[in-house]
Amino acid sequence: MTLRNVPDIADVRTMLELVEALGGGVERPAPGCVVVRSDDMTDRVGWELGRRIRGSFLLAAPLLARHGRAELPRPGGDAIGRRRIDTHLHALRALGARVELDGEIYRLSAPGGLIGAEIFLDEASVMGTENAVMAAVAARGTTTISNAASEPHVQGLCRLLQTMGAEIEGVGTNMLRVAGMTRSSVPVQHELMPDHIEVGSFIGLAALTGGDVRIRDAGPRNLRMILLVFARLGVRVEVQGDDLWVPPDQEPEVVEDVDGAIPRIDDAPWPGFPADLTSIALVTATRSRGTVLIHEKMFESRLFFVDKLISMGARIVLCDPHRAVVSGPARLRGAKISSPDIRAGMALLLAALSARGRSEIGNIGQIDRGYERVDERLRSLGAAIERVGG
Repeated sequence: MTLRNVPDIADVRTMLELVEALGGGVERPAPGCVVVRSDDMTDRVGWELGRRIRGSFLLAAPLLARHGRAELPRPGGDAIGRRRIDTHLHALRALGARVELDGEIYRLSAPGGLIGAEIFLDEASVMGTENAVMAAVAARGTTTISNAASEPHVQGLCRLLQTMGAEIEGVGTNMLRVAGMTRSSVPVQHELMPDHIEVGSFIGLAALTGGDVRIRDAGPRNLRMILLVFARLGVRVEVQGDDLWVPPDQEPEVVEDVDGAIPRIDDAPWPGFPADLTSIALVTATRSRGTVLIHEKMFESRLFFVDKLISMGARIVLCDPHRAVVSGPARLRGAKISSPDIRAGMALLLAALSARGRSEIGNIGQIDRGYERVDERLRSLGAAIERVGG
């Protein structure tokens, strides 16, 4: 399989290391291009690599389908609150898998093979849906997945599986109908779609710094709610074909509700506003004139980076783990801070770029997990930013 437009980020590198550790082959013939061969793979995900990223648990369904068994550690990932994998296990059990938890190790088996079934997911989990779809295409018979996640990257996975010969109906909706297929041995080429989270982050960058930024090949079709939320913060973004342009020197102002009430920005499953952009929306709000309530519904620890913004001069009241009231505009000042997770780290980096004075951001490995060569790309836009150390 040849994948194109693959970001060179730390989490992708870890996933490719996992494939190699399982016995698969990985080649990188050109920037953004990865060729994967999956012959002779084992069924056991190693502890160290598996614990490094949450995405390691996406190997559960493929290994179970290939071997009839799989062994994986409890996955890692961002410390943004409890992130259950019950939805994954519920779906795999419905398809005939047995699940045993031995300390921190999950042992999965399907001695009778995977069998199509009707599945209702207890939450619209992105990775839970992806594991369910990958297991369903290898199951005997037809599977219906209700309350499925429909985020762009879920749709992208379904499109890839269709290229491999899978029959999947309902792509882009919350109900998928999947017909089991025989294993594909035909070479496949697939290009990944633009990352709507990265696009949203660069919109926030332009808004915070007053810069003139054009984002090429941004995939506007997947940005409708994201653009609505930035418009609510008073940020003007123009769609020009497949590109986005954020005009310079904007003075954004929060758009109040029709009755004059303080507006609210909250996250929700697709097509709602993505949870991974909550941190970016919050820091963008510090530059907008007016008051807005940021309501993070999904993760109870995502807003715990707010104290770092307050230390930089942001006017924010953290009401509880899920809600923060932001009043702007604030004159941010440089500070010595640390990145707690991917998205908060990027939000703090954007705050530092818009602040007066010098900032120092530690633990930038978190940012590297989700953003490729972020310092180089920001310098190309005129940012005064330097990576210190490795």
